[in-house]
Amino acid sequence: MNCRSFAGVILAGWLVLTTVYAAERPVLKLWPGSPPGESQPVGPEREVPPQPGQRKVLRLTDVGEPSLTVYAAPSDKAVGTAVLVAPGGGYNILAWDLEGTEVAEWLNSLGVTAILLKYRVPRRDPKAPWQAPLQDAQRALRLARYHAAQWGIDPDRLGMLGFSAGGHLTILAGTRWDEPAYAPLDEIDQLSCRPDFLIPIYPAYLGEPDEPWKLSAEIRVNKQTPPTFIAITYDDQDRAAQAALFLVELKRWAVPAELHVFLRGGHGYGLRPSELPVSQWPKLCEQWMRQLGLLEKKPTGSAQRR
Repeated sequence: MNCRSFAGVILAGWLVLTTVYAAERPVLKLWPGSPPGESQPVGPEREVPPQPGQRKVLRLTDVGEPSLTVYAAPSDKAVGTAVLVAPGGGYNILAWDLEGTEVAEWLNSLGVTAILLKYRVPRRDPKAPWQAPLQDAQRALRLARYHAAQWGIDPDRLGMLGFSAGGHLTILAGTRWDEPAYAPLDEIDQLSCRPDFLIPIYPAYLGEPDEPWKLSAEIRVNKQTPPTFIAITYDDQDRAAQAALFLVELKRWAVPAELHVFLRGGHGYGLRPSELPVSQWPKLCEQWMRQLGLLEKKPTGSAQRR
């Protein structure tokens, strides 16, 4: 057996051994060993109890072993599109139900397979808190394409949706996909990590810390930035104005985009219904996806885009 064949056997064995089932849904470790850049163990993973006055949300932290949970679309509805879902939480916690599992179930109702990303928190690098999560997101997108045929998804209709910090991570994944965040480990890392579309919802950290009316230098839009749908509220601190700065940059590069700014709603509402018009954003997003043909059923192939 040559070295390449042996490596393939080891990789296949790792993929089998690291796939387990929770609530009948596949859970897949992102990395074959320790995640890149980890200098000391983190964990065990735990739930953060809510503070007085906080809404009921499952908050996870001390995530040292990032993973994917696959919410396959029902077979009678599946259209072949998939979305990587990134919960928010300031890069310190993950709002696991509000901005994760509930969103995955909504996507399933549209016939879309949801791939729920459990990325590393809390912040590893105070100056670049997004760095380890971006490594996880790039690896997750590549893994999704690697498993496209197995999961019944089209590798050319793989998007990313995130909330707050997860929305920031979504934008970084869509604007820095051509900048490898980690050294390649195996054949999976030869696949593309470019999302085919972006859905950042009330994204955070889009402005420069000392110049809030200037788009962050971390966000590098170009003509290959994916089509984007954004929803946010005007009363969400400076975030709506910063989302508008992002929209201007998308327009400058002729990237198709929609920005919906609602008057009230604050931050962190997920897709839970309320009396406020911002609760309409999931329906608007569905309509946007239909315009792009993302909710049309298409036969899936085994091709893996590089």
